[in-house]
Amino acid sequence: MEFSTDRNAIFQPSETILFPAAKYADANTGETGHVTGYVIAADKDSVQACVFNLGRESAGGKFATSVPAGSPVVRMGRAAAELDVQTPQFEALPTKSSNFCQIFKMQVEQSILQRISNKEVGWSFSDQEEIAIADMRLGMEKNFIFGKKLRMRHPDTNEEIFLTGGIWNQAGDEFSIPAGKTFSEATLVDLCRKAFTKNSGNHRKILLAGSDLMSKIAHLSTHKILQGNQTYVKWGLEFREIITNFGRLYVIHSEIFDDCGHSADGMVIDPEYITKYSHIPFRTDRLDLRGAGIRNTDAIVITECSCLVLRNPKAHLRVIDMTSAG
Repeated sequence: MEFSTDRNAIFQPSETILFPAAKYADANTGETGHVTGYVIAADKDSVQACVFNLGRESAGGKFATSVPAGSPVVRMGRAAAELDVQTPQFEALPTKSSNFCQIFKMQVEQSILQRISNKEVGWSFSDQEEIAIADMRLGMEKNFIFGKKLRMRHPDTNEEIFLTGGIWNQAGDEFSIPAGKTFSEATLVDLCRKAFTKNSGNHRKILLAGSDLMSKIAHLSTHKILQGNQTYVKWGLEFREIITNFGRLYVIHSEIFDDCGHSADGMVIDPEYITKYSHIPFRTDRLDLRGAGIRNTDAIVITECSCLVLRNPKAHLRVIDMTSAG
């Protein structure tokens, strides 16, 4: 049998194939199933295969007479002969993608008079440094999620600046909550189905949710196929665990989504397929501003040059409420 698909190049000789839309039943043996085949040759124009249980007549039995046009063809495993030692080679070409690492910096200073003066509270340089690091981390997280990949030149100094691209736009799939639709258990199950199927991802994923989306999830009741009363602690964070038949979803509220105008939205992340690249790891350097004749202060500068990259983008999912999007 010779046939053609919209992607003939994915088929190779010695592969077995299955036609889900073509079924047969033999009343003599009681055997039922789908029409299957064995690929003999394939090129960009057509696929040649030996197809079984197709177009045969059997007394008391009914065999498939044809494969419906436009129906899918499923690739299965290869089948080799006893003396075969080789098969057609397998190759996969990666899809080119890139991201910029952004140089994050924060400078903290304290004058000599501030350091030696009496204070009503025990406010020290370390306290100021802690606040600065918290603010820097918060800004970095916003860039890592919603940042725009960009290369620019400073209008005054003409120096080149790189802005990192966030993972929100790197996600390869999207789940939309229709405008005006009530967020129900069925909606959550549909979300989990989308997040856990057809992407070769893990069965444990994280949902970063804005406050509105988190509130909708918290108001849902639970039943035998959807449980949401458990908590799970990982990386020092406490997640709300939602168990469905598709997988486990660990939900946590992210203030970043609220700050960036996505309080009704969220993002499902597969933690096994996210990578952080750091050209300059997080570090602190002391500046001698007094010795340089600049300012009479104690100063440090905190630096990190990094970016986030999603591997297997289809394993990650944007969750968008179309009511707020509209």
